[in-house]
Amino acid sequence: MTGKERYEQINIPSGLSGVIQQARQRARNQKRRKMMIWRSSSLVAACAAVMITANVPGVAKALSDVPVIGSVVKILQVGGGGERTDGVSVTTTKESDTLNINFQIDGEQITSAPSYTVDHKEGPNRLIFTFNGVRHLEYDKLEKDIKALKNVKDVYQNIILDDSAIGFVVELKDDVDYSVSEYQQPGYIQLKLSSDGKSTQAHELFFVRSEDMEQGEALAMLAEQYSADGSSVVQTQNGKFTVVMGAFENRADAEKHLKEFTDREDYSEPLHVDSWMSNENPQ
Repeated sequence: MTGKERYEQINIPSGLSGVIQQARQRARNQKRRKMMIWRSSSLVAACAAVMITANVPGVAKALSDVPVIGSVVKILQVGGGGERTDGVSVTTTKESDTLNINFQIDGEQITSAPSYTVDHKEGPNRLIFTFNGVRHLEYDKLEKDIKALKNVKDVYQNIILDDSAIGFVVELKDDVDYSVSEYQQPGYIQLKLSSDGKSTQAHELFFVRSEDMEQGEALAMLAEQYSADGSSVVQTQNGKFTVVMGAFENRADAEKHLKEFTDREDYSEPLHVDSWMSNENPQ
């Protein structure tokens, strides 16, 4: 299933206003209590008060400097969230090691983030952001803000064959930790980067990849063709781009997957097995 198909299947919330009012009333009734009680996941979802995806090792650390806990919807490293919408414009603001990705419609910031996904891959160490229901991105501003973050190595667009979706890739320096937080009221995404103080040993990885290509429609079509196989676009050391699949620990596994691709009826673009270090770009 493609990202667009997953987006189109997202259920649009109904009765959200009433749910929020109920949550506020419960909060007032419990204000005198000294300890916050974390309710069951179903009740949290119904109240729309706080829902945290705890797939981040340092969730407590990430929350420690969040000024209003009630505005947090999710904290994650990979995954997605947001709500189905359309006609959104994306802008960014930067503060120290933090990037805020803001969303507007007709100049007004919206209450919830649009549907989005965040993926993390090695070779090189990178984050892949995709937003659906978005019609405009101030990319020059986004690129400037992201490159100003001290733990970022590079950033580039990820062309998507859908005029209501945008994507970009953030390449991280070595030994960088990160968290992605989703907020509502207003809706925005916050990317936090920090040096984790640990030295990670770079290691060789094996990929099935395409030839070098210029950024454009042909590259996007090839990436979409193999999207179900976990394809992603990576910038090469010569400034061009390639579509890659896998991050195998040995050449034999990569060769096996290449054989599966070449046996398909829709196989046309020549693919081959290549390897490079987990913290480097392909040649």
